[in-house]
Amino acid sequence: MNSDIRLSSRVVAALQEVVGVEPVQLHTPIFNGNENKYLQECIESTFVSSVGQFVDRFESDLASFTGSKFVVAVVNGTSALHVALELAGVGINDEVLVPALTFIATANAISYCGAIPHFVDSESTSLGIDADHLREYLGTHTEQLSGQCVNRSTQRVIRAIVPMHTFGHPSDIEALLAVASDFNLVLVEDAAESLGSFYHGQHTGTFGLLGTLSFNGNKTITTGGGGAILTNDEMLARRAKHLTTTAKVPHAWEFVHDEIGYNYRMPNINASLGCAQLERLPEMLLAKRNLFDRYANAFTSIPEVNLLKEPSGTRSNYWLQTLILDSSQAHLRDDILELTNSVGIMTRPAWTLMADLKPYANCPSMDLTTARDMVRRIINIPSSAHLGNTHE
Repeated sequence: MNSDIRLSSRVVAALQEVVGVEPVQLHTPIFNGNENKYLQECIESTFVSSVGQFVDRFESDLASFTGSKFVVAVVNGTSALHVALELAGVGINDEVLVPALTFIATANAISYCGAIPHFVDSESTSLGIDADHLREYLGTHTEQLSGQCVNRSTQRVIRAIVPMHTFGHPSDIEALLAVASDFNLVLVEDAAESLGSFYHGQHTGTFGLLGTLSFNGNKTITTGGGGAILTNDEMLARRAKHLTTTAKVPHAWEFVHDEIGYNYRMPNINASLGCAQLERLPEMLLAKRNLFDRYANAFTSIPEVNLLKEPSGTRSNYWLQTLILDSSQAHLRDDILELTNSVGIMTRPAWTLMADLKPYANCPSMDLTTARDMVRRIINIPSSAHLGNTHE
């Protein structure tokens, strides 16, 4: 018991070495650029809803930063993924491969299409989908019929795979693309957490047919609420914009809608905030990398705890800094969470695995050994960019 208390106390001391002794949140936004200026410009223009110059600018700036040919800004990351999946051909009674270790929005977006999440395991390096184990699993549990991947047990078509770049760390996307190709799956990336992360020099969210981003208040940059669809396919981009603007046929005054669409377009006032945030993104990414280095130094003397590091060949945005407890110390996770939060240092565990949530308890799933092991050992720690600004 004494050793248990000592480990929790050492974790607190290491965290305080970096963040200080005042209360600190898990992730807070920084507004020290042109946010007020652009917001005021937007208000004065009176174009505060879904039409305005800042929406166009935000999409253009995002395209330049990510290298995606086309970007469509929407109200949040969940709506982005919903529409991306629909554009990828996911429909009623299809199955979609998705990590069990993810935020519920990933699974919810699949359900909005009338499809069924099919949960797969993760690997410990990136916490993303384990491509090797997934390949073995699909080889045993599926068959190819008329160019489609069919689940032998349910006889449903497995239409797509949705890698999620966990806490901003790029998944092994090349291996997952190979799995998708070999098993006739469409790959749609959930890059909600990984703006500013690169896999072998290419930005996450630009590998699959489509990719999605989130700009919620806790993300690396924020538009308050917001998301984006990324694609290199011009026709898909046009369809994305059409569907997310209620499928209204362009006309100077008439209201004609040619299909069922969604009121998902990002408001101009949110985009004005995003334009200012994007201007400061490079320095925020540098600050978060500096924060990782500070944490790495502080935890050097605690061998029972590892700090999750970007996988080889990638550059992570380090959205959420993550501690991984040694397996022998996993039973102390909740003690550490309780002690850190009691002294004002906000920490949190990983999400409950999707397969263990009531809405998705009956969905198909492969063996989740690694995901179950990792989820009991993960602790997210304060990750705001300002904590990595060495001049503050």
